[in-house]
Amino acid sequence: MILSWKNRRALNKKNSNHRFCEDLDAEINIPTHFRCPISLDLMKDPVTICTGITYDRENIERWIEAGNETCPSTKQVLNTFDQIPNHILRRMIQDWCVQNRSLGVERIPTPRIPVSPFEVSEICSRIARATQRGDGSRCVELVRKIKNWGNESERNKRCIIENGTGCVLSACFESFAGGGDSFQKHVNLLVEILSVLSWMFPLGEEGRSKLETESSLRCIIWLLRNGDLSARQASVLVLKEILHSGETGIIPNTLREIEGVVEALFYLIREPISPAATKASLMAIYCMISSTAKNKDKITSRFVEMGLVGVIVEAIVEAEKSVCEIALGVLDEICNTKKGREEACKNGLITAVLVKKLLRVSNWATELSASILWKLCEEESVRIEAIQVGAFKKLLVSLQVGCGEKMRRKVKELLKLLNVYNNGLDSCSCVDSSVDFKFLKRPS
Repeated sequence: MILSWKNRRALNKKNSNHRFCEDLDAEINIPTHFRCPISLDLMKDPVTICTGITYDRENIERWIEAGNETCPSTKQVLNTFDQIPNHILRRMIQDWCVQNRSLGVERIPTPRIPVSPFEVSEICSRIARATQRGDGSRCVELVRKIKNWGNESERNKRCIIENGTGCVLSACFESFAGGGDSFQKHVNLLVEILSVLSWMFPLGEEGRSKLETESSLRCIIWLLRNGDLSARQASVLVLKEILHSGETGIIPNTLREIEGVVEALFYLIREPISPAATKASLMAIYCMISSTAKNKDKITSRFVEMGLVGVIVEAIVEAEKSVCEIALGVLDEICNTKKGREEACKNGLITAVLVKKLLRVSNWATELSASILWKLCEEESVRIEAIQVGAFKKLLVSLQVGCGEKMRRKVKELLKLLNVYNNGLDSCSCVDSSVDFKFLKRPS
């Protein structure tokens, strides 16, 4: 079969105009047995299954994971899902790539053999034994090996997760995090464990319980405040997962006794180190202030005192969709408290920013923005400003295009409040509530 293989090569500059010749297209005859029967693409990691047919590993694994139990080519039922690397064919493909290098074909790298469940179980046993001995150096070596396996492929990550690694690593973390400040001797190990655990959630109940202990949480918060950038990011990702998956109300109460957690999360938003860390910090704050814990108002008050309202409003202005939604969720929870509403009303940007996000980011962001406006419109100054920046028209449109019953009630109440100030403004009073806006589509 002939497959068009585009060879993009920019030739030397000609004349003083610095013009380039057009790219050249070359057609290369790819041998049929070099192509995967599933994708028809050149195989990078050929493996042979029990029927004797060779496929690219990624494609046949995707086929099997989809629930298929037959060979894609022969339709025979697979007696075993074992995949044997076809080293001879892989070398032939690599040689062919080298022969056609002048035409722009890149040599495929020699693939790494995927990790097996046996290897994962064996290394977990070694970590458990090293933990019992208190051998932190050995644990670091083993955890880094697991980390390297996970970095090689998503398949390796799935294999690692499915074979109980999370529980073993959590137990190891708890063991070396205990004993007061002695965990500082094992900071490298603890950071490596957190960096692996950050992509292993949700953990089982046993593994999560190891991370929810006071000693583990104190260690995580210490790393969040004092670690380097990678340590802080790994810590906040794990903390977010602990809060998100833990029993409502219990973990925030535990964190209340740990000094510095509020400050650590606040500084990660005020001085962001990465989008992932910012999102995790916002989610952790949301879990803490939206819980049923008795101390949530005290925690919220502390965040407000530190200036979280202003930081969030500034972050929302240019935030991407997911960050914007989480930030609005945090702001909505803050405005459930009197102190939070008072601080929000003092912010000169908040009304304009909230109106800007209506019907612009997503349905959820629109509902949150309307909810916050509804809470802040107790103040007359906010109602007047909302009219001036076009809130009436946007709220009317959101009501016409459809919204949930809870939001509908809030929007109607908001429109009644704003209509008092709307009569004198021609730009808004010209909008008739009977106009049909069904042709408008809200953002997905």
